[in-house]
Amino acid sequence: MTHLRAVWMMVLATFLWSTAGMVTRFLDAARSFEVTFWRSAVTAVTVLAILLWLRGPGLFAQMRRAGWPLWASGACWAVSFTGFMVAMTLTRVATVLIVMATAPLLTAVFARFFLRQHVARRTWVAIGVAGVGMVWMYGGAALAGGSAMLGALVAFSVPLSNATNWTLMQHASQTAANRPPVDLLPAVLVGAVVSALAVLPLALPFSATAHDVTLLAGLGVFQLAVPCLMVVAAGRVLPAPEMALLSLLEVTFGVLLAWVGAGEAPGPAAFIGGPLVIGALLVNEWLALRERQRTAADVPLAVN
Repeated sequence: MTHLRAVWMMVLATFLWSTAGMVTRFLDAARSFEVTFWRSAVTAVTVLAILLWLRGPGLFAQMRRAGWPLWASGACWAVSFTGFMVAMTLTRVATVLIVMATAPLLTAVFARFFLRQHVARRTWVAIGVAGVGMVWMYGGAALAGGSAMLGALVAFSVPLSNATNWTLMQHASQTAANRPPVDLLPAVLVGAVVSALAVLPLALPFSATAHDVTLLAGLGVFQLAVPCLMVVAAGRVLPAPEMALLSLLEVTFGVLLAWVGAGEAPGPAAFIGGPLVIGALLVNEWLALRERQRTAADVPLAVN
């Protein structure tokens, strides 16, 4: 997979992730933990079917041999799947989104200290500009309504788990003399199963209608299972900080989809903050493309 294809795969994944807000606006009765349960349960079934098709009956033997990175990544997916919804029940949506905007910075720090990976100056600048855009869009709403400290702490588990996961993907994709690359696609299955089992007691008794279950099943397939597998595949090529930066598109896409699909018009701040986020991503990717082109052009000269 080329770098450009991995970027587009990551962009498509964030778009699919962002459909959750729009779809949940059309639910009849399902709320919070039940939404998380049905979505995670269908994700687990879908990912299992895809992995059995890709890996065959030897899937579970491969998982047993994968070692700790697989289970650590699965735990990260489980926290990410559930932490967002739990935080939503404790504090304001705007507060959760601001906390989630710290993911690129955390990922850059993790990649720098745990992987000894150089983080380009342009990526640090893009992270800062995108963070300003996020705060511009949601800061006023969060400050106006106040927030519960517990909700903010729970919300912090989402960017923390995502940053850890992006770093693990980068680590697993690297080869060593005595360690082949680790296949982390089954980690999505582990995360979905753990998430569904963890929220099941809190989701009972079920109140979802057949209409709700249909919508949540669609989310499980197209909003979690497929994009999460795409992200793992893209993680074999993209640096961890770049993945985290691209993941911020989820929030911008979510605002636009809620506006177009559910009639929730964004406030004036979104028209300034949104372009800051998208602009930071586009400039970072453009500069990265130029660097790769210059490097490719210099290689023949160095050989000669």
